[in-house]
Amino acid sequence: MRQFNAAVIGAQTMVGQEFIKLLDERNFPASSVRLFTTEHCSGKKFFVKHQETAVQELSPQSFRDVDIAFFAAGPETSRYFTPLAVRNRTLVVDTSSAFRNVNDIPMVVPEINLEDARVHQGIISTPNCSTIQLAVILYPLHKINPIKRIIVDTYQSVSGKDTAAIEELNTQVKQVLDGQTAVIRVFPHQIAFNLLPEVDVFLDSGETREERKILEETRKILRSPEMAISATCVWTPVTIGHSQAVHVEFTHPMPPDEARQILSTAPGVRLLDDTTVSLYPQPWNTAGTNDCYVGRVRQDTSHRNGLAMWTVADNIRKGAALNAVQIAEEMIKREWLSPKG
Repeated sequence: MRQFNAAVIGAQTMVGQEFIKLLDERNFPASSVRLFTTEHCSGKKFFVKHQETAVQELSPQSFRDVDIAFFAAGPETSRYFTPLAVRNRTLVVDTSSAFRNVNDIPMVVPEINLEDARVHQGIISTPNCSTIQLAVILYPLHKINPIKRIIVDTYQSVSGKDTAAIEELNTQVKQVLDGQTAVIRVFPHQIAFNLLPEVDVFLDSGETREERKILEETRKILRSPEMAISATCVWTPVTIGHSQAVHVEFTHPMPPDEARQILSTAPGVRLLDDTTVSLYPQPWNTAGTNDCYVGRVRQDTSHRNGLAMWTVADNIRKGAALNAVQIAEEMIKREWLSPKG
């Protein structure tokens, strides 16, 4: 297999660290992996493919010998540096929100619309972590029985805000258990032993930007621009793993057993659904795994064409880094991508 020069932009972030793990775990065909940052941590070293590699400061010249760049440094960095990478004929797979709503930039989930990656202009975007999880599970059902309406409530882990949020949660738990007042820095209120229905900023509509992302991105990924979608997104005192309570209205009735059968063989989906032994997905034991998990598949008693279900996925892995790596892997496998040399 041909070898590629890869780069991770934002190597110090949680998603950047996950990229480093995955490139090793999955034996990604990289002859070299360079690490870059826009933060004040250049010189820091990480092990990449069993070699100690120093993080370098990102500059316009960084992409000269890079075939594939995985971006995990936020939308501002992506907007500035991605055009420079493209000019150097570097393929960018971007996990930020910078290009998700740009019409001529494909937004890809490999289990759903991999073919869209074939036609690109140097940039491929990945959806929001909550959208990936929702779409991977609903797409195999949608193909068979088109979905008319989705109501989804997300219960999101603090890792969605990166390491500072995890540190705040851990610190607050200790403070509260010691009878102290929780110190608040990252979240608008105490997150320990609490729930905050405020993921991202509020819009004039009353939605948060996260809730609007789920609506827009799910419609785009499922190619259903008129699909009715309503989301409520909540921060939870969980470290890794987003959970979702999903209510779906189909065009025609779909028995729960039929849905389970479809989901049990769907790519990227793992069915955990046996209420007789309390078997259903939980963030605690799905963190660090690659699939999107679904359980508690049942009739929605509010609508004859409806189903309700519970889903969980690792938001840092499948919700970000793994999805991007899978895109690159599949493009290489199909010979849609060649090294510059």
